[in-house]
Amino acid sequence: MSRFHALTVTGVTPDTRDSVVVTLKPPPGEEDLFRFRQGQYLTFRKDFDGHEVRRCYSICSGTEDGDLKVGIKRVDGGAFSCWANENLAVGEVVEAMPPLGSFNAAIEPATDRFYVGFAGGSGITPVLSILKTVLAREPGAQFTLVYANRQVSSIMFREDLEDLKNRYLGRLQVIHILNNDAQDTELFSGRVDEQKLADLFETLIDPQDIDLAFLCGPHGMMDTVRASLEERGVAADRIRQELFKSDQPGRLPAAQRPAVTDGRAKDADLRLTIDGTTREIHMQPGETILEAAHRHDIDAPYSCCAGVCSTCRGKVLEGEVEMAANHALEDDEIRDGYVLTCQSRPLTKHLVVTYDA
Repeated sequence: MSRFHALTVTGVTPDTRDSVVVTLKPPPGEEDLFRFRQGQYLTFRKDFDGHEVRRCYSICSGTEDGDLKVGIKRVDGGAFSCWANENLAVGEVVEAMPPLGSFNAAIEPATDRFYVGFAGGSGITPVLSILKTVLAREPGAQFTLVYANRQVSSIMFREDLEDLKNRYLGRLQVIHILNNDAQDTELFSGRVDEQKLADLFETLIDPQDIDLAFLCGPHGMMDTVRASLEERGVAADRIRQELFKSDQPGRLPAAQRPAVTDGRAKDADLRLTIDGTTREIHMQPGETILEAAHRHDIDAPYSCCAGVCSTCRGKVLEGEVEMAANHALEDDEIRDGYVLTCQSRPLTKHLVVTYDA
């Protein structure tokens, strides 16, 4: 499941002063492995001074675009993002896993749905993929994007958004909120806080019309947006939220043990299935499922190890676990038994988990 594939870089295009758009080509015969759903991401790995770094970057292409692109914003101290912005060149080969992630909804071409997207900074990347796909494949859909940045120069995909507005006249509205640069209208200046949202919902967006909302950006801002939507009657199952984690120092070990939440975690006998192969292993007290798998040389997938990206998602078939953190799984996924294995410790002596579900 965690097998990486060699992708050829066919384009590296500067977007803002601290971000690039990278175009990738799968190896011949592996194109189907990299067919993606809007809003998904790729997990990359690269060796830096003998330390393997894994990072997730969202696909910014629409499903109808005919290409595979990711947007990579430079993070201070981030080994991978700095390397990609400074050194990555056409013709190089990078390693990536096939697309993952469930930050999307099924396309329904016969419907006339009203979508709203809220994005902050590089959180625009998966929302752009969703926006492009929806407008191309749902002819009756309308989409309003609220995009928050510090200033004009930090707006990623600014020209792409303008082009999309011209292509889909009357169907796409883009609202830029800038914290540092003054704008003609006070509504479009400042931070996206409770008052700003109240003003937006009073003047430009009727919450009662929203069929689906997609949120991606800094945790605090997105939680405020979600709460504001729910207070105005937008049902929780119509809100999709993805958190990005931009504070991972690129040269530090990826595995960071999550805290035990209630002290009940114990050792357990684990039956673990991955890629059709089942192993029976013993978990040590306080060990996560992912840690146990790696200790037994099982190539279980992971990336952030912070409960954010869902690369390590597995399904509990028997037994019970506790998750120390979850910023990636929706409520219905949890009800169906899915967990983040990097955050999950056993609460029962017997545990059956599969990565193949």
